[in-house]
Amino acid sequence: MKKLFIIVAALAPFLSNAQLDRSVRPDAGPAPQINIKDSEVFKTDNGITVILSENHKLPRVSFELVMGSSPMSEGNMAGLADITGSLITSGTTNRTKDELDAEVDYMGASLRADNNSIRLSCLTKHMDKGLEIMSDVLLNANFPESEVERVIKQNESGLLSAKSDPGTMASNAVSKVNFPNHPYGEIMTESSLANIKREIIQAYYKQMFTPSGSYLVVVGDINLDETKKAVEKFFSNWTGGDHYTTELNSPDTNSGSNVYFVPKPGAVQSVIQVTFPIDIKPGHPDYLKLKVFNSVLGAGGFGSRLMQNLREDKAYTYGCYSRLNVTSDGSWVSAGGNFRNEVTDSAIVEILKEIEGMVTAKVTQDELDLMKSSMAGSFARSLEQPSTIARFALSIIRNELPADYYQTYLKKLAAITLDDLLEVGKKYYTADRCNIVVVGNEEVLPKLKQFDSDGKIQKLDAFGDPIKERTPADISTDELLDAYVAAVVPGLSGKKLAKKFKKIKSMKEVYEFNMSQMPFPLMSTRVWVSPNSSASKMEANGMMIQKEYFDGNSGASFNMQTGSEALSEDEIAAKKKSVGIIPEMNYSDSGIKYELIGIEEIKGRPCYVLKVEDGSSETYDYFDKETKYKVQTTTIQTTDGETQETTAVYSGYKEYNGIMFPENIQFSAGPVSFDGTCKSREFNVKVDLDSYK
Repeated sequence: MKKLFIIVAALAPFLSNAQLDRSVRPDAGPAPQINIKDSEVFKTDNGITVILSENHKLPRVSFELVMGSSPMSEGNMAGLADITGSLITSGTTNRTKDELDAEVDYMGASLRADNNSIRLSCLTKHMDKGLEIMSDVLLNANFPESEVERVIKQNESGLLSAKSDPGTMASNAVSKVNFPNHPYGEIMTESSLANIKREIIQAYYKQMFTPSGSYLVVVGDINLDETKKAVEKFFSNWTGGDHYTTELNSPDTNSGSNVYFVPKPGAVQSVIQVTFPIDIKPGHPDYLKLKVFNSVLGAGGFGSRLMQNLREDKAYTYGCYSRLNVTSDGSWVSAGGNFRNEVTDSAIVEILKEIEGMVTAKVTQDELDLMKSSMAGSFARSLEQPSTIARFALSIIRNELPADYYQTYLKKLAAITLDDLLEVGKKYYTADRCNIVVVGNEEVLPKLKQFDSDGKIQKLDAFGDPIKERTPADISTDELLDAYVAAVVPGLSGKKLAKKFKKIKSMKEVYEFNMSQMPFPLMSTRVWVSPNSSASKMEANGMMIQKEYFDGNSGASFNMQTGSEALSEDEIAAKKKSVGIIPEMNYSDSGIKYELIGIEEIKGRPCYVLKVEDGSSETYDYFDKETKYKVQTTTIQTTDGETQETTAVYSGYKEYNGIMFPENIQFSAGPVSFDGTCKSREFNVKVDLDSYK
């Protein structure tokens, strides 16, 4: 019993609340020195800096070859680097793409490339075979014409999708306004993509992928001697000129704030980005302080100021974040998110207020401690990955950092003070000289003038270029529709035209749609039966995806997610209005509201724009000014407060039964896009509408 009393007495100060003041924060212990094993580094005779990080826990090894070239200005071929990167593994002089893919898959390996690197990951026992394939790609990539065409087509579809994706539109605008006359501000467009040819890709690859200044990062189950032998065997024959270097312009700071607006018709939310370039590079003494500053502002999750204000307090959005982007070739800051139309201006006010608040007064000690603790934890967790050590070594070499930069990281982080954050905030951040990018509905535009220093808002298109304003049409609406009908049914008019269509009792057309991410095509079948019955179905690999029928008075639709449901009254009304093989022939008698609203450029060609309104949807039809063919249709559908934009691009008109129809259709809905080709088109065939029910 006496011994128990002594033990309890000894523990009393720890067990009694009276002895411990929990309102006082305990002093933090000193930040530890991180013991990071140095990577092995050596340089080859042809200029490759090799960085090895051994890790023998798993029988795997990875090789990442990173080029040392600076970004190159691409001018009217913007997108060249990305196109080249996506084609590097598309075939060599020794292997086709299919052969490459089959060999890599057989080993269970991974071989990837982008515009600045080639990466291999495989089991150690397959290392020699993997490196033989990797070096074949590096030395003998031949960019087959068929693959170039495929990737160009794929990017055309991507550009079509980008026009309906507000996030991509905002990102493009941010790049453009922050980095004029700089590679970061060059955005791929349809016209720049059209300028990229195979011989240009080959020349670019030869210039940018050179051993001079390159880095080979090796991680995994391999030692130094084995690494040297592998590098000598597979990379010593790699030759080339000096790596490309250039002095890039530092973006100028605004004299005031500029507002850039990207129209997104029908949008119920605005994408807002408050952004500006900053003059800092990796390894700068202010970099770590800025990371902490940015975490407090908006990169630190729910505890950050932007989230607390605009989500938790104001409920303007699900998320408002800030980003600090620091690279050797250009750096910038952005803050924003998605906001309801009615609070667009209020959200900008609050974002600017939070930025201003952090450069005029110190943050709290609790905020600073929370973010430093979070960053320290993330750093510690990153050390669990073998690749982290090699990445640290690469960063030290490329950015000319002190050798102990990462070993002393936690000490530098712990030493950051409230005064440090205020100092870097005042030095780099500004609330009155920002670029304010808004993607949204035109209805929010009048409220944005207050944020522009001179009240002159610049409108940008989906790729960040100034919009060429729509010009007035030089013909009437009915003249346009007559010209379109004359173009697609050449040589006929009046009674002869009516007689021709009276003879057509039905039509059936089949399109095959392909997308790069899908291994099999979608087959689309559409039928029309006189006078105004129609049906359609979409199948994939023998499976019904969706279908719809309309018998002139009622109908139903089916899709895999929701099953079958009857057409609504609005849908039936719309079907009754849009009748015939060429619905535009019946617009004047259908009750559809339509209007020719001007001339606009599509892919560099002037087009008449016909706006068609029908209940909850708006459709914009674009007719080539010269040929009068319909070249594009964009439909904006609003359902339950949500909008969906779909776009179809038509090309390759071909004659069927005396009528011109598009052979090719590119279709996009949000991020999804398909390329369609007509497989058949028949007239006066027997159609069983019941099979579509």
